[in-house]
Amino acid sequence: MKDEAPNISRALASVPQGSQLLAIDAESCDRSVEIALSHGARVIVRPWKGFVDARRFALGCVETPWTFMLDADEALDAKLSAALGALAPAEHLDGYAVRRATFFCGKAMRYGSWGRDEPLRFFRTARATLAAQPVAGGSAELHEHWRVPGAVETAPGLLLHYSYPTVSAYGMKFRRYTSLEACGVAGSPLTLARAALLALLRVPHALLVKGGWRDGWRGVFVACGSAWYPVVVSWKALVR
Repeated sequence: MKDEAPNISRALASVPQGSQLLAIDAESCDRSVEIALSHGARVIVRPWKGFVDARRFALGCVETPWTFMLDADEALDAKLSAALGALAPAEHLDGYAVRRATFFCGKAMRYGSWGRDEPLRFFRTARATLAAQPVAGGSAELHEHWRVPGAVETAPGLLLHYSYPTVSAYGMKFRRYTSLEACGVAGSPLTLARAALLALLRVPHALLVKGGWRDGWRGVFVACGSAWYPVVVSWKALVR
């Protein structure tokens, strides 16, 4: 977490009661650490070295056989929290995926690219690995995904993701992430042209095939933003 005082209390309060809490803080300047400590979390403060590095470091500090990875701008709904608190995983299971509802401008996106998100978040600590999956390819260490070698089931309930409260917040992350990805790809006019062509196909696919139009103007906005994300990455890589 980094300056997550407005979010961290909601995140930690949603975790099943009695859980061991570990928070990794990237030298916050607000009350993030104080708030996390008030919820009984063990807090480790260290410099920020990237998304993948922070999560791998956190996993190495976990002292329990199972881990649930929760971002500061997320929270478990009551059903998911109760389910995790009562789970008795079978021996053949290595993890649980969770259905994630991402909110944009105050409303959960139910369709389109964001409507079928089921990341692996609850897993056997000793068997989990983390890999970056940048949207535009390349070597940037972001958009990371947890993996386990064994079987995975889907837990009941929802993981609530409050990442984009405003259009401005979306724009800030869009600019930051595309710049990070651009540093990990080789820019070329051909790559840019290919990305632009694919974007023209991705917008109607997200709106019509995946039903993004049902989310109204938010669905149209997200479909366009997601489709043109690789184009912006390619453009920044070309001109940097």
